[in-house]
Amino acid sequence: MSNETNHSPDGTMNARKLAYLALGSIGVVYGDIGTSPLYAFREALKPVAADGLTRGEVISVISLMFWTLTIIVTIKYVLFLLRADNDGEGGTLSLLALLMKTANGHTAILMLLGLLGAALFLGDAMITPALSVLSAVEGLKLVTPQLSDYIVPISVAIMALLFAIQSHGTGAVARFFGPITALWFIVMGLAGIMHISDDYSILAALNPWYAISFLLREGFLGIVVLGAVFLTVTGAEALYADLGHFGRRPIQWAWFVLVFPSLTLNYFGQGALVLRQPEAMSDPFFLMYPHWAILPVVILATLATIIASQAVITGAFSLTRQAIHLGFLPRMEILFTSETNTGQIFLPSVNTVLFFGVIFLVLSFKTSDALATAYGISVTGAMVVTSIMAFEFVRVRWNWSLPMAAAVLTPLVLLEFVFLGANLLKIHDGGYVPVTIATAFTVIMWTWRRGTSILMEKTRHTDIPLSSFVSSIERKSDHSPAYVPGTAIFLTSDPESAPAALLHNLKHNHVLHDKNVILTIRTTNKPRVAQEDRYSVEKVSERFSRVELRFGFMESQNVSQALAMLRKTGLKFDIMSTSFYLGRRKLVPDAKSGMPHWQDRLYIALANAATDPSDYFRLPANRVVELGSHVII
Repeated sequence: MSNETNHSPDGTMNARKLAYLALGSIGVVYGDIGTSPLYAFREALKPVAADGLTRGEVISVISLMFWTLTIIVTIKYVLFLLRADNDGEGGTLSLLALLMKTANGHTAILMLLGLLGAALFLGDAMITPALSVLSAVEGLKLVTPQLSDYIVPISVAIMALLFAIQSHGTGAVARFFGPITALWFIVMGLAGIMHISDDYSILAALNPWYAISFLLREGFLGIVVLGAVFLTVTGAEALYADLGHFGRRPIQWAWFVLVFPSLTLNYFGQGALVLRQPEAMSDPFFLMYPHWAILPVVILATLATIIASQAVITGAFSLTRQAIHLGFLPRMEILFTSETNTGQIFLPSVNTVLFFGVIFLVLSFKTSDALATAYGISVTGAMVVTSIMAFEFVRVRWNWSLPMAAAVLTPLVLLEFVFLGANLLKIHDGGYVPVTIATAFTVIMWTWRRGTSILMEKTRHTDIPLSSFVSSIERKSDHSPAYVPGTAIFLTSDPESAPAALLHNLKHNHVLHDKNVILTIRTTNKPRVAQEDRYSVEKVSERFSRVELRFGFMESQNVSQALAMLRKTGLKFDIMSTSFYLGRRKLVPDAKSGMPHWQDRLYIALANAATDPSDYFRLPANRVVELGSHVII
C-alpha cells in the first residue's frame, strides 16, 4: 500500500482512497490496541478490589485509562510521532537509520537504543498473540463452564493454524482484516453506549483530577494499578511501525473517526456496568452483552485477536528484514508472498522462533490473568526508547532548540518512566519473561554487529589494494595468468581491496576472465532507493570494473535483477556466460579477539546459521562459485 493519498486530482477519488487506506489501517495498525478492552479494565480493578471496591475507585481507574489513551496514543503517536518519518517509513529501526545519518559522537548510544527498542518489539510479538487469543477464548467459560478445560488446547490449536498459514502470505486475508476489525470496534462502541446509561456518573472520569487524585491518594497501590492501566495502550507502537504501509493521514483518520471513540465508549460502558453491578468486575467486557450474544461476541473477539496477532507477526518479519539489511542480524531466508507488494514477506526462521515462543507462553501461563502480569514491560520499554530517540530527532531534523525539546518531551518521558516502573513491579510475577526475551535479542544483535566489525578489521590487515593488484596482474610477464572468455563478478564488502575469492581463484586456478567486476552491495539509511541511484560504475582498467549496488533497508536485494540495469551503462555481459564468485569463511574463535569466548561462539553460530548469500541476493544458482578460507576472530 502506498503512503500517499493524493494520487487523483479528483476530490472524490482522493476521499475514496483515504477511506480505503483508513479501513485497511484499522485491521493492521489497530488490531492489537483494539483487543485491550478484553482484559485491561478487569486487570486494573484487581489491585483496588482486594479490600472492597468503591465508586470513586472505579471512576478513577476509568479516568486513568482514558487519559492514558489520550496522552500516549493521541498526542504522542497520532499527532506527533507519525510526523517523524524516514522517507515515509516509521518504527524504531527506521528512526535509528535516520538518526545515524547525522549522529554526532553518540553513535553507540543511538545504536544500543535502537537495538533495545527492536528487541523489546520482538518480545512483544511473542506475548501479544498468546495474551490476545487466550483472553478471547476465555469468553467460552461464560457460554458454558464445561468448556473451561478446553481453553488452552483451543488457544494452542488457533496459534498453530495461524503460524502454519504464514507462508501463504497475508495478501488474500488482508482484504478482510479491515472490515472485521471495523465491525469489532463498532460492536464495542455500541456495547459501551448501551451501558453508560447504567450509571451516568461514570462520565465524571473525563475530569483528569480523578486520575491525578487517585495516584496522589493511593501511593504505591496507585503505581500498581498504573501497571495494569498501561494495557490499554498495548499495540501503540504499531501506529508508528506501520506508517509506511498506510501513511499518516489514513492512520489519523481511523483513530479519530472510529478507534478512539469506540475504545472510549467501551471503557466507560464497562465502568458504568461495574458501578451498577460490582460483581461484573470478574469479566466486565463479556458481561456487557446479553447471554445469547456472548458466543457470537467470543467468535468475533477471537477473529479480532487473530488479526491483532497477524499484525504483530507481520511487523516482526518487517523489523527483522530491516535489522538484517542494517547489519544487526545475519542473513536469513526471506520469501516474498506477493508478486506486486514487496512488503508481504515470510521469514521461516523467525516464524518458527515466534511459534515456539508463543506456544511456550500459552502452556506456561495457561490464563490471560497470569500472562497479563508479564505484559507491559516490553511495551513500556519500547515506548521509552522511542521517546528518547524522538528527542534527538526533533533537535537534529526539526532544528528544535534544546530547551524547547526538553520542555515538550521531558514530561512525556517522565510519564512513560512512571509506567515502566509500575510494570517493573511485576517482574517476579512473570515480568521476567519479556525482559529475558528482549535481553536475548539485544545480545544477539549486538554480538553480530560487534563481531562483524572485528572481522572486517582483522581481514583488512591482509587486504591488497585493488589498484595495486590490477596494475601488477596486468603487467606482462612470464607469470601472467591465462585469460578465459566470459565475465566474473566478485562480491565483496570492501571495494578498495582485492576480494579474497579473486585472490584464491588466481592462486589455485591461475586464470582470469576477460571481464572482472568487483561488486559491492550497500544498504542505505533510506527505506528505498530510486532506480536512477541504484548503481554506480567505475572502470578500473580494460579488464576490471568496480560496481556498487545500493538498496534501501526496506527493499529486497535482488542482485540479478539490478545487474540487468547495468546494460544501460555499456557494461554488457551475458548472464549465462557470467560467474559469481563468493568467498566463504570458516571462522575460528580467538581468545584475544576483543569479545569474550562465549560471544565468539555465539557469533560463529550465527554466521553458520546465516542464509547462503547466493540465495539471499537472488543469484542464479548454477552460476555461483564459492571459495573458502579460514579466519581467526
